[in-house]
Amino acid sequence: MTYPISFRRKVLSVREKENLSIAQVAKRFCVGIASVTRWIKTPAPKITRNKPATKIDMEKLAQDVKNYPDAYQYERAKRLGVSKQGINHALKRLGVTYKKKPASPQSQRRRAAYLPAKN
Repeated sequence: MTYPISFRRKVLSVREKENLSIAQVAKRFCVGIASVTRWIKTPAPKITRNKPATKIDMEKLAQDVKNYPDAYQYERAKRLGVSKQGINHALKRLGVTYKKKPASPQSQRRRAAYLPAKN
């Protein structure tokens, strides 16, 4: 949970006005000591990670989705040499959706991946 910037500033101003320690102000406002320490360094909340994916080549992943639309994520991870969680996050960034194949019987139904059309 992210605390609003106004609350953060209030905590820091009370700390300065009343000359309280970090532990005292944390206890008074029912927040963690680490949170107050972090707010002293940078009071504004972090918005995003601001770091691109480094290991997964998005073009190769998009091509893999086109070549193997029925592949499971662990199969894609093995082909690209990355983790399953990395594939999951990269597919979300690409906007890949999974659709059930209606042509196959329900007991043998697999999911197929679809890339969104580029506008």
